[in-house]
Amino acid sequence: MSTNVFFSVGEPSGDQHAARLIHRIGQIQPQINIRGFGGRAMSQAGCDLDLDLTQHAVMGLVEVVPKLREFFRFVDQAEEYFRAGEVDAVVLVDFPGFNWHIAKRAKKYNIPVYYYCPPQLWAWGGWRSRKMRRNVDHVLAVLPIEEKYFGERGIPTTYVGHPFFDAVYDQPLDQKLMRDLSQQPRQDKLVAVLPGSRGSEVRKNWPIMLDAIGELSKKHPDAQFLVAAYRPDQLDWCMKQLSQQDQNLPLQFYVGKTSEIIQASHCAMMVSGSVSLELMARQTPAAVIYRIGRLVNAVGKYLLGVDSMTLPNLMGPTKVFPEMLSVGDPRPTVDFLVQTIDAMLGDSFYYKRTLNQLQQLSEQHAVAGATNKAAAWLCDKIDSSKPIVAIQPRPSKRAA
Repeated sequence: MSTNVFFSVGEPSGDQHAARLIHRIGQIQPQINIRGFGGRAMSQAGCDLDLDLTQHAVMGLVEVVPKLREFFRFVDQAEEYFRAGEVDAVVLVDFPGFNWHIAKRAKKYNIPVYYYCPPQLWAWGGWRSRKMRRNVDHVLAVLPIEEKYFGERGIPTTYVGHPFFDAVYDQPLDQKLMRDLSQQPRQDKLVAVLPGSRGSEVRKNWPIMLDAIGELSKKHPDAQFLVAAYRPDQLDWCMKQLSQQDQNLPLQFYVGKTSEIIQASHCAMMVSGSVSLELMARQTPAAVIYRIGRLVNAVGKYLLGVDSMTLPNLMGPTKVFPEMLSVGDPRPTVDFLVQTIDAMLGDSFYYKRTLNQLQQLSEQHAVAGATNKAAAWLCDKIDSSKPIVAIQPRPSKRAA
């Protein structure tokens, strides 16, 4: 008899993590049927997609409120599957504002709920641990600090490692593109530009990055700026923002080639996100920004439980990635990017010191195997009658 598992995934990065997990589950126990909400990568991995939820990813109250009715309609849709007895287990991946409701509806029908890549309650919103304890049966933690944090709050937790490192070590790079980039005149002048995976992030941060690129290109005329867009529509939007003067900037645009761009670049400017883990694993120094509104900033000062917005900065003794939260006047953020990238391009002592810190952090934490561990654990819980043989994780190494 087959087992039916429902996934709920709302973030583009979560779609990638869930896709690898779904693929591995299918290898271990092909009789497990997987359906749910997610994105294109999950569908390609074998998930029967009921809704492309990644197309509705939003951040902040201003973006969320107009879509509340739509989101609750999606939750109602999931509950219909739960009520009909079509789901034996639920797996959530990040996207907490929405997934709290999915978990609550699933528990109405005594369906076990497992959270992979849990929300970062240790960073802010710790009071939400009560929701986790009430509606989630087990957490599969992806960061070392999460196992202790959730465990201390009475939430069953197993640390499996972060799936981003699986992507770094397992996903083959586009070798033609890597060869093309290796033939650039100055390898030490290649700057990756990562404007974010959400459309809202791109719209808020790309204009700041573009201004910084304009100033940096004057300081470093031989520099090339490689813009890694997540989706074609985001690339189109970025290109439409170029003024007549910007048309002469040394920009190269790519879609779906973030890993190649990070690997080939000397340094990067990026919007804060989990892609910072890939920069750490590939040992590419970066300057990190994130633009938020004044209200969010004011409220956040009272809610945040950590002093950094960049994950690698929370994993080691020092803040290896310089970062700046952008609020109000964008000029200081432009200056921050210009000064930091200028130092990475022109100050060899500063660059080598940063690179050495990244190498040490990567060797300690950038270890593959999270997907295998999570898949084996889930298969064992969901269908314990079948024997599980977990694959040993690959040793950590810098991707070629």
